[in-house]
Amino acid sequence: MKQVLLSFIKMIATKMNQQFHSIDHLIGYHETQVSEGGEVDLHKHNKGCEKNPGHTQFIPANLFEMKHLPDGHQEEDLYELIKVIADLTVHIEVKMTSKLRPDCWPGTSNPYPCIELKGKKTMRCGSGRVTSAILCKDKEGGVDKQFTKCWCTKCQKSGKPNDFWWEFFVETAAHVIFNEEEASHTILNFFYDYNGSPKVVLDKVSIYELSTTRDWCRLKCVTCDINLGSRLEQIWTHFSVIWKIVYRKYRESRDVHKLAFVVSHPHGCSKQISLGCWREMHKVKEDKQRASFYFHKFTYSVSTCPGSSGAPVYCVGYSGGTYSHVHSGSSEADLNLSCACRFL
Repeated sequence: MKQVLLSFIKMIATKMNQQFHSIDHLIGYHETQVSEGGEVDLHKHNKGCEKNPGHTQFIPANLFEMKHLPDGHQEEDLYELIKVIADLTVHIEVKMTSKLRPDCWPGTSNPYPCIELKGKKTMRCGSGRVTSAILCKDKEGGVDKQFTKCWCTKCQKSGKPNDFWWEFFVETAAHVIFNEEEASHTILNFFYDYNGSPKVVLDKVSIYELSTTRDWCRLKCVTCDINLGSRLEQIWTHFSVIWKIVYRKYRESRDVHKLAFVVSHPHGCSKQISLGCWREMHKVKEDKQRASFYFHKFTYSVSTCPGSSGAPVYCVGYSGGTYSHVHSGSSEADLNLSCACRFL
């Protein structure tokens, strides 16, 4: 009996070692879309794509249906989760690259993304996801009690700021928006679901949290546009319910089916959904002083392209609420990889 127990423990340990690799760095090639010709050239990049010619593994967000889910996973809750994450996914346009970008990834000799663009106003496009949307009023002072009036660009210029507004966060990759200087030259485009979508843009963006080591960034944004604010609040409320349902439903089988999906804006164009599987999970230390504390990165076969950097990466059955994994880049092994993040 004792021998059987030891064999079982050894088997589990072997499986865990295969699943969790303790490494200091797992770095890929960034997938921001650089466009010297600005917005005009984005569709040219899309048509001339070398990584995924024809983009056959991408499904336009507005055409996504239950039938696109793999066999055994065609159920309403998962479908609703994918749709609501698509609604929360944003197109990110950064109009300059800071001279303060490091030459290499922290602790490595690997070149940091876009260092050749330092100080230039070349357009770069990525993706991101809204995480929370909160209605604020003058007496409440916003998320951090910092403001008593709306602080959006329009209100600051008017001299008569609104006494109600929405504050929300957007998660993306740190290499998409590296610092406050780049954030101040950033435009977010919401609900860009198909070519010709009505433009819903926002230009008041600031850095709230950022880790270059983990390649993760959280932006703080503001709007007093009632249509945009109330819509984001409604979508976020729905997401807050549905992700927990899917998490509980798939938690026990998550390491068996390994289902994953990404919602992004390939080549800075309209929103696309791609499905696949995650391959491995890697433990990553950010702070070597906290030896027992790890973040985790996923590698996955889900299709991505330039423009997908910062996009939400969802490994079904793992948590993905307020803090979640975003797309970091592609690896030499023809796999994609996420930023480092925590999960349940």
